[in-house]
Amino acid sequence: MTDVDTSSRDRLAVAVLAQYRMATTEQLHLILSPDVRIEQTRRRLVKLRGEGLIDRVTLPQAGRTRVWYTTRYGAQVASEGPELRGRRPPRGAHDPTAVRLGVGHGLTVTETALAFLQDARRRGDLCQPLDWIPEVHHPLGSGEAVIPDALLYYRSHDTGAGGSDSGSGAMLRAFVEVDRATMGPERLAAKLGAYARLHQYVAAPPPGTRRTLAVPEESWRRRYPLFPRLLFVLDGTGPAGIHTRLTALEAAARQPALTALLRDVPVLATPMTDLLRHGPTAPVWHPIGGPDQRVGWTQTMRALPGPTTNAGATGPTRTGPRLAWGVS
Repeated sequence: MTDVDTSSRDRLAVAVLAQYRMATTEQLHLILSPDVRIEQTRRRLVKLRGEGLIDRVTLPQAGRTRVWYTTRYGAQVASEGPELRGRRPPRGAHDPTAVRLGVGHGLTVTETALAFLQDARRRGDLCQPLDWIPEVHHPLGSGEAVIPDALLYYRSHDTGAGGSDSGSGAMLRAFVEVDRATMGPERLAAKLGAYARLHQYVAAPPPGTRRTLAVPEESWRRRYPLFPRLLFVLDGTGPAGIHTRLTALEAAARQPALTALLRDVPVLATPMTDLLRHGPTAPVWHPIGGPDQRVGWTQTMRALPGPTTNAGATGPTRTGPRLAWGVS
């Protein structure tokens, strides 16, 4: 049975690297085996590298950090295993040059995933390493698409009266955008418009298909029972830069085209420093287009006031209760 367990852990390590695109030795250790000594993780990685499944690049900074990724062979093996069957690895996932050039953003995305995984373990929630899926493609037609940095699946632990386990929990889904201040605030805020289009997008029927009388359904409903909440993680800048980016997101939220998205979907933003210091379920998130109060990302936030458009106003106008944010 020990050999079977070792084989499954090896397979999971390759699957995680194929899905996440890259990770440092320490990140992989905390994702896969935080309950054992890190030397065991190092030996596992060396063995998998010897088998041609993974490889590494070494960063020139102090400490010579090793960044691991799957080889083309490793990505193929992972895609044929039960964990990733049918999924394609992110672009450039097995190219050493692409890994080296994208290491700043890639490792920050992996660090964000680790924050959710560790918080779930502390809380007794259910979030496994492969519940973090980078770069899921969502077409918008005409060659356009929304590709979030990650799609997160998360089941929160639910307790009944007196703290007893009720045996149930809320399934949450989130699109996660990790911003390292490499683009201007306006370009960051423009992502809200892309998600608003995805929220309303109905794919045209294929040519020659007979149209039915049924009401057209938004394309995202084929994947999700509710539209996933949208989380912005802001990094790469100080407090003034974070404020500027939050202000840009709030300004974008006043656009009439975003009304339906903000009515139906929680849109939240937090600095990376707060996320790592306090954990994602702590009240570190700023509701975009909502009241000026920080919340935890798993809160449903019922009956919050929401924005309506008021021409000439300097900010969102509150006009009554927002629709309840359900499980998503």
